[in-house]
Amino acid sequence: MSLQAVHREAVPEMPNRLGIEGIEFIEYATSRPQALGQVLENMGFRPVARHRSREVTLYRQGSMNLVVNASPDDARVSGTVDGQPVISAVAFRVQDALKAHTRCMELGAWSVGSHAQAMELHIPAIHGPGGSRFYFVDRWQEFSIYDIDFKTIPTVDPHPPALTEMSYFGVVQYIGAERSADWLAYYEHMFDFSTIADDERFGILPKGKLMKSPCGQFLWQLIEPDPWMDEADESPECLQRVGFGVPDVAQSVQALKTRGVEFVESTALHPEDRGALTRTTLGSVSFELVHKA
Repeated sequence: MSLQAVHREAVPEMPNRLGIEGIEFIEYATSRPQALGQVLENMGFRPVARHRSREVTLYRQGSMNLVVNASPDDARVSGTVDGQPVISAVAFRVQDALKAHTRCMELGAWSVGSHAQAMELHIPAIHGPGGSRFYFVDRWQEFSIYDIDFKTIPTVDPHPPALTEMSYFGVVQYIGAERSADWLAYYEHMFDFSTIADDERFGILPKGKLMKSPCGQFLWQLIEPDPWMDEADESPECLQRVGFGVPDVAQSVQALKTRGVEFVESTALHPEDRGALTRTTLGSVSFELVHKA
């Protein structure tokens, strides 16, 4: 086979019109930041910086940034039930944040007004499910958004290594009954996500529909309520949990257990080679481990 023939038959790459290049950070909103911080530290995250003007802390391990937002003037914080943490935002790395935001607006997204104060960065964002936000960040290489808005915590390693090579694998979103088609169309239309075939599954919770980001760096899982659930028709739509990719699930489970993390273990669900699920803490926080080659 000639080189010319190979090029002629090459499979075209997925469109990526927003220039998405992975997840820059995931944000939790909570009125109980210390309690959530302890949960995150058990998972291997370390607090590395604090926001200059708001009650916001940056946690990090390896390539993952995770923000805990406890600002009392943020409606997403004051609106939490009994202080239970919620995933309030996901920030996508993009080549040009303004261009990505503009395109989403043209496609019908709702913009989030800027609350940046003097000498703070304005990070473009659109509204997501359940009052959450999708941010677009183009300062994530040599110069980052944290260089401006955050102050590093003294004596702390600003780049702690990832526990058992953990990295962001994906996000699980709970959606309303019979809403899969609507949300699949939304993510395909807005972000160029593509649907993964039902027979290609990851982890130990194979429900719902899976989508892959156009950069191929993370997945998005959409889960409807079971028809027999009482609240199936009025189940709230929200970003439910974060999935971490690990090369060895058993090794990661053991390492996390020694740090006090508990996992769901039952006849129907227990840690295995493909994945594991942590027990829910603080009423709403759980994490999923997924085998990542």
